[in-house]
Amino acid sequence: MEPIKFLMTDTGAGCTAACKAALEAKGVEVHVCEKNGAAALDALRVKYLGKKGELTAILKQMGKLSAEERPVIGQLANSVRAELEAELESRKAALAEAALEKQLEAEALDVTLPGKRVKGGHKHPMDIVIDELKDIFIGMGFEVDDGPEVELSTYNFDRLNTDEGHPAREWTDTFYLDEESRTLLRTHTSPMEPRIMETREGPIRAAVFGRCYRKDEVDATHSPMFHQMEGLVVDKHITFADLKGLLHNMAVQLYGPNTVTRFRPHHFPFTEPSCEMDVLCHKCGGKGCPTCKGEGWIELLGAGVTNPHVHEMSGIDPATHSGLAWGMGLERAAMRRFKIADLRLMFENDIRFLEQF
Repeated sequence: MEPIKFLMTDTGAGCTAACKAALEAKGVEVHVCEKNGAAALDALRVKYLGKKGELTAILKQMGKLSAEERPVIGQLANSVRAELEAELESRKAALAEAALEKQLEAEALDVTLPGKRVKGGHKHPMDIVIDELKDIFIGMGFEVDDGPEVELSTYNFDRLNTDEGHPAREWTDTFYLDEESRTLLRTHTSPMEPRIMETREGPIRAAVFGRCYRKDEVDATHSPMFHQMEGLVVDKHITFADLKGLLHNMAVQLYGPNTVTRFRPHHFPFTEPSCEMDVLCHKCGGKGCPTCKGEGWIELLGAGVTNPHVHEMSGIDPATHSGLAWGMGLERAAMRRFKIADLRLMFENDIRFLEQF
C-alpha cells in the first residue's frame, strides 16, 4: 500500500515539529514547507493547477456538461486559471525580491569600518646589499652592467689569462654544458671585463652584478650558486694605491666608519699584482669563531691591477692604460652587513628570518 503523504506549512513556535512527529509516528510521510515561502507557493500551484489539481479535475468533467453549460464553465475555469497563475507569479516575484534584499542585507559591508591591514613584504637582504652597492658605485661615477650567466669558456677563462690545465677549468670545479668544455655556467662575473673592454673606449668605470656557479660544498660561507659583483676601472695613470683606497672607501660606506679591512697578497691569472681584502669578522670581532673558521677575518673580495696581457687581448694598449679589477661575493657582503652567521639562511626562505629586514 502506498504511504499517505501530507503537505504541511511551517507555522513556527514548535507546533510544526510536534505535528510532524505525531503524523510520522502514524506512518504518514510529511513534507514541511516554509511559511509563505517558495515551497508553499509551489505546493499551492500543484494543488490547484497540477495534473491532479482541483482545477484540472474540474476541467476533466467538462464532457459531462450540457452544450449550454460547457462554454460558461470553460470560460470561468480559464479565467480562474489565469488569475491563479498571475497571482502565483506575482507572489513568486515578491518572494524573490525579498530573498534578494535579505541576502544583500546579510552581505552588506560597512564602508566606514577600518580596513584590514595588509601585511607588507620585505626586501631580501641580498637585494638590500646589491641596491646599496649600486648606489655607492654610481656615486663614484661607475656604470652598472649585466652579462650572460651561460658563458663561453673563451671569456670565462682564455681572455682572462687562465690557460688550459688550470684547476678552475676542471669538471670537478665548473658546471660545463657541453662535452667540449666550451659552454658553461659562469664561475665569476669577471668574463664581463673583456666583454666591456673590447666594446668601449677608456676611461672605463663599470660595476657588474649577477649570479655565478661553482661546484662548491655547501657550508656557512659557501654555496654552489652565489652572487658576485665585478668592478673594472681602465684609465691612464692609475695604481694599486687607487685600488686600495677605492675598496676601503666602499667598505666604509657599506659597513660604517669603524670598518676594519686588511689586504693580503694573492695570485689571480688576470691581475698582477693581486690581493684579497678581508673584513674583521662581525660575529667574533677578530677572536675566531665557526663563521670565520677561527681566523677572525672574513674574505670579502679578490682584486688587483689588470694583467697587461688581458688588456692586449682586448685591444687596449698597456703602455698607455692600466686597469683595476675586483670580484666580491655578495652573500658574504650581506652576512657582514647584517651580522648573519650562516649563508644558508639567505636561501631557505624562512619567513622568520626574512621578516627581520
